[in-house]
Amino acid sequence: METPLQGFYKNKTIFLTGGSGFLGKVTIEKLLRSTDVKRIYVLIRSKKGKDVQDRIAAWNEDVVFSEVLKSKPESLKKIVPISGDCVEPDLGISKGDRELLAKEVQVVLHGAATVRFTEPLHLALDINTRAARLMLELAREMTRLEAYVHVSTAFSNCITDHIKEEFYPEHLTCGVDKVLAMRKILSDELLDGLSPLLVGKYPNTYTYTKALAEQVLQQEAGDLPVCVYRPGIIVASYKEPVEGWIDNIYGPTVLLYATALGYIRITPLNTDANANILPIDYCVNLFLALAWRTAEENATRKRNGILPPPPPIYNYVPSKSNMLTWGGFRDNSLARSKDFPFEQMKWLPFLQCTTNFWVFKVLSFLYHLVPGFLIDVVLRFKGQKPRAVQVYKKYHNAMYILAFFGASTWHFDTNNTDNIWQSLTPQDQQLFQFDMSTLDWDDYFYRSTCAMRIYLGKEDPSPAGIKRAQRVRARYLIFHRLLQFVLYGGALAILWTVLKSLIGF
Repeated sequence: METPLQGFYKNKTIFLTGGSGFLGKVTIEKLLRSTDVKRIYVLIRSKKGKDVQDRIAAWNEDVVFSEVLKSKPESLKKIVPISGDCVEPDLGISKGDRELLAKEVQVVLHGAATVRFTEPLHLALDINTRAARLMLELAREMTRLEAYVHVSTAFSNCITDHIKEEFYPEHLTCGVDKVLAMRKILSDELLDGLSPLLVGKYPNTYTYTKALAEQVLQQEAGDLPVCVYRPGIIVASYKEPVEGWIDNIYGPTVLLYATALGYIRITPLNTDANANILPIDYCVNLFLALAWRTAEENATRKRNGILPPPPPIYNYVPSKSNMLTWGGFRDNSLARSKDFPFEQMKWLPFLQCTTNFWVFKVLSFLYHLVPGFLIDVVLRFKGQKPRAVQVYKKYHNAMYILAFFGASTWHFDTNNTDNIWQSLTPQDQQLFQFDMSTLDWDDYFYRSTCAMRIYLGKEDPSPAGIKRAQRVRARYLIFHRLLQFVLYGGALAILWTVLKSLIGF
């Protein structure tokens, strides 16, 4: 029997941006597998010598689409690429494609973004902010538009510790109109030079340009059926479309992956702070539910002749009743690494956390740079290029960039999001699960750690492969204990020698 959400998407034409990204691919898969959409137009650009058609065709071999292709072998034919690029004027969309979208599209899901925290300001502005304005301009041309969901981030207002489901234009040093006007007249280099002044208290260009994009929505959405979606940190899937699936090493995933391999042993992290991580499948389910709710509310307002309010905002983070701290994130990850170790690990996985900058500097030197230097010496003797110290320096830079988000706890209001969950029928709640209060974190880490070996480590998932990896881990455990014995024994010997000299033995 068709559920209300399935009924909404039946025979609908969708326009999705960011379709080749992590969120985008899972969204497309969910639409194809769980609904009967008519067509999905996907904004995509040529890349690495592949045109847009070739990039879409490659999805036939992508594991994320494996389940839907079993039940609906022809489903990918519903995907139609629209050649374009968010950095281009008018999004790089041709006149013909623009007319096609304006005539057919009923639901817009705008998820395209650059998530690099170190992105130069001019590029982050083009992709995250200016594209938001261009997308609204395109949406105004869509004669059949029923819903438009703009993906922001829970950290778009991270310079305050209590984040409500409302806009915060007062946090910006300069209004979005002025910033985009400067983008037009200033060179890339000059604008990037102004980055510290414009970004202000924001920790990076990503959160800043996402905040600017929200102001675009606040000021320019008008009577369009628009909402703003603010998810937290999106990580590997829980159950759909494939258990634990992930295809990138961003955010906390790089820490989890590098620790599992035995590379990273110390990180700047507050173990008492909340880890606002979300499984990708839960994020996608809410993403699709938001379009349904937006269309329903817009239709109700039209029937009653009510003027539209500012776009509603939906914060999405773990439930207060089922919160995970960064300490829990670390402990769960390490516990599961015993069950699913990496055969290619370089040392026994362990991770110490500190909020003290100088402690991190000292321990990262001892735990990372000293071993890295020794590895490079061996590589030089073998006639190979030394690289370990440089790799560790890159890891350290990534840790400094992410430290802001691992140091503090934010408090989020989620009333709007909670109300959507309560409004779903039991059937839709089962089909489009996004209730974080019931998520089993132990089970989640069990599944995601197992899958990380397969999708990131490319390791043998068979019982024999896991047994080989466990033997490797057992060997490194012995080495680790021997090293601890030598270091602790040496420290005690030095301490004893100092004490003897002080008391005159």
